[in-house]
Amino acid sequence: MRYGGAMSTDDFLARFGSPGSRQPDPVAAAQQAMRNPLPARFYKEASVLERDGLFHVALDGKTARTPARKPLAVSSHPVAEALAAEWQAQGERIDPARMPLTRLVNSALDGVEDQQEAVRAEIVRYAGSDALCYRAGEPEPLVERQNQVWQPILGDIEALIDARFLLAEGIVFAEQPKETLAAVARHVAKIPAPLALAGAHNVMTLTGSAILTLALANGRIDPDATWDAAHLDEDYQIGIWGQDEEAAERRVIRRREFDAAVLLLLKG
Repeated sequence: MRYGGAMSTDDFLARFGSPGSRQPDPVAAAQQAMRNPLPARFYKEASVLERDGLFHVALDGKTARTPARKPLAVSSHPVAEALAAEWQAQGERIDPARMPLTRLVNSALDGVEDQQEAVRAEIVRYAGSDALCYRAGEPEPLVERQNQVWQPILGDIEALIDARFLLAEGIVFAEQPKETLAAVARHVAKIPAPLALAGAHNVMTLTGSAILTLALANGRIDPDATWDAAHLDEDYQIGIWGQDEEAAERRVIRRREFDAAVLLLLKG
């Protein structure tokens, strides 16, 4: 295969997709994609075709395939439309770093589909050391901000799952009650697989919080509020010290990955 010339759909996805049984780190996947030489666009039109009860992403009328050679087809029309839009938006060169939804759906179909229980278990493990349960002891403005933003979300989730989380200050580990984690597991089990579950996993990875993920999945907060809550500490530091250019670029990448994950979680 010559990367500078024409490339089939299968060749492209095999090279730039997200194969394997493990959910990849979304930012690392984007960074890896940016390091690869970009192949030439090999199709004219990306569209959505409905076949056998699924919505297929078609490139010049041919169904695209995942790295594991499964049809790139989903049950959600909004997700299929967004996938096709990613492919259609590519220029003369295809930039997989700007195709977070394609990479995530590949991962869902090739990996999460067969590893559902492992993915659910990882979300529950995150709840055992959730970012929202670790609070600052100082400075006072940050302490107050965490209480104002995080505590209502935490309270909503505690009411939803009928269990309580233990809070800790600083980096002192607080082991969560087994009953709490069991309650989290019961609600994580309700997230449909593979698409919404893959989205939930990436939301959790990008926010560092299973609690925020459950709040978003259950309509307790919207995506922007989820993002802001996840970056509360970072934004506080930016307010004091400012933000350097590289950090700002990384945040743009993370937000792009987050938006793709949210779409799968809510529409998948």
